[in-house]
Amino acid sequence: MADQPPHMYGGQAVIEGVMIRGRDHFGLAVRREDGSIELHHEPLSSFYNGRPRRWPLVRGFLTLLETMLLGIKALQLSANMAAMDRDPDAEEGIPAWVMATTLGISLLFGVGLFFITPLMIAWALNPVLNSDLLSEIVEGVIRLAFLLGYITLIGMLRDVKRVFAYHGAEHMTVHALEAGLPLTVENVRKFGTPHARCGTAFLLTVVVVSVVVFALLLGPPLEWRIASRILLLPVIAAVSYEFLRFSGVHQDAWFGKMIAQPGLWLQKLTTRQPDDAQIEVAIYAMETAIAADAGESIAKRVPSDATEFEAGPDGEPGSG
Repeated sequence: MADQPPHMYGGQAVIEGVMIRGRDHFGLAVRREDGSIELHHEPLSSFYNGRPRRWPLVRGFLTLLETMLLGIKALQLSANMAAMDRDPDAEEGIPAWVMATTLGISLLFGVGLFFITPLMIAWALNPVLNSDLLSEIVEGVIRLAFLLGYITLIGMLRDVKRVFAYHGAEHMTVHALEAGLPLTVENVRKFGTPHARCGTAFLLTVVVVSVVVFALLLGPPLEWRIASRILLLPVIAAVSYEFLRFSGVHQDAWFGKMIAQPGLWLQKLTTRQPDDAQIEVAIYAMETAIAADAGESIAKRVPSDATEFEAGPDGEPGSG
């Protein structure tokens, strides 16, 4: 594979796999039911690397949009592979419209649960609070409690636990790459699962920034408050991104560490210690993205007899 390029690689966990966003391509590695690892890569659209990505505030919204679009694509690819494993005779996996509908419902659910519901609860408490500013703070606290509770609850599901383990494997692999170490399971094992650039930290920052932004709108009627929770989401995302970018640039300074620490703590909920087979998949995803950026040829699948580790029955970790 190619040497490490001067680019900050990152990605996300998918169903039994990992997606890595490279400089000009994204790489995907998914563990199939037969133990093999399927590899996939595609060039990134100019939308992801155009000049607007360097504009303050605009780049934050574009990054959020990119994360959603790439994430959906990677999830659809991995879901299709899982569907084909369940039914080898199927000609195609999950239709695109099903994924789009699922995304739409998920977005509506997320906005309703994390933005509208906390607002309505805080609004109902207004007679007791008797302060618009205090109401905004209470709304933010409720929003944070909902976020922590939701992550904790879904983290109890078996399939989500495995996704969280792949999430940890992705972070550990990024750490190893950034440390300049050869990408081996042994080297990746030297690092922890939290990473400062994780999207989990972004979610926490959105909660904090939303309290400040909404506090500037003291006194409007309920209808405007509800509309603002939806219309101002891009603004909140943009400001949150700049906030995290600032802390990343100054990550060695005391204030940079202070800003990053809550996000690292929250990742205790969204990552798990992966097994060696999951780390192996994350390494292949990273190497696929790096090789694609370097213009190297990439195999479409790593046969099960060519992998060092294997998953146990029903996807449970194997001993390797």
